[in-house]
Amino acid sequence: MDSRSSEDMPGAMMLGCTTTTLNGSPPDAAPLEDDKIVGGYECRKNSVPYQVSLNVGYHFCGGSLISSTWVVSAAHCYQSRIQVRLGEHNIAVNEGTEQFIDSVTIIRHPSYSSWNLDNDIMLIKLSTPASLNSYVSTVSLPSSCAAAGTSCLISGWGNTSASGSNYPDRLMCLDAPILSDTNCRNSYPGEITSNMFCAGFLEGGKDSCQGDSGGPVVCNNQLQGIVSWGYGCAQKNRPGVYTKVCNYNTWIRNTMSSN
Repeated sequence: MDSRSSEDMPGAMMLGCTTTTLNGSPPDAAPLEDDKIVGGYECRKNSVPYQVSLNVGYHFCGGSLISSTWVVSAAHCYQSRIQVRLGEHNIAVNEGTEQFIDSVTIIRHPSYSSWNLDNDIMLIKLSTPASLNSYVSTVSLPSSCAAAGTSCLISGWGNTSASGSNYPDRLMCLDAPILSDTNCRNSYPGEITSNMFCAGFLEGGKDSCQGDSGGPVVCNNQLQGIVSWGYGCAQKNRPGVYTKVCNYNTWIRNTMSSN
């Protein structure tokens, strides 16, 4: 199992990430790979205005802006202090649309498990509200859970190579369907909880990967998933696994209102 943050990447193994988790703990028997976009396409500039880059001197995870002051990401992306970068397309240059805002509060789900990545969700409060415009805007939380077969947009600055390391400067996109629970559980026997879903293609070739962790899976303009983990990237019968955001609406709203 490999989480999909690029924190795990220096000292790369075959798939461009180490087998240690973000907090430096030893690898599980089967290491998780961080998610990146493989087999996708460059997003139209600023067409994913809710996408953020989490930065600690370098991009290491994605996230989604859900209000002017709150970002949702993956709990395995936790760092004690994070700079949230909004309005980005090419993260290597200043394009004039960016907003860089430091975190003031970072809250992992209280039941997050670093062992199996259950409840892999985290909220980040911004120190000042983002200015919402055509480059920076929010994405809606889900009104209900999405059905299998629903087409979704997955985005991120993660690795674009299934068998090496190629980190893009420009935001990449992938259109992918939600898979049935049966296909998901058959791909990862005993590892899928009720808080996870699979999306992508069982034949392989298209997937999220290292560096995409924490980023959005948006279906019908609602945030249904958070990039979480997988085995390798874009491998046959090993689709990407995502945090099921519809299970967390109450926790998200309660956490935002009490902080």
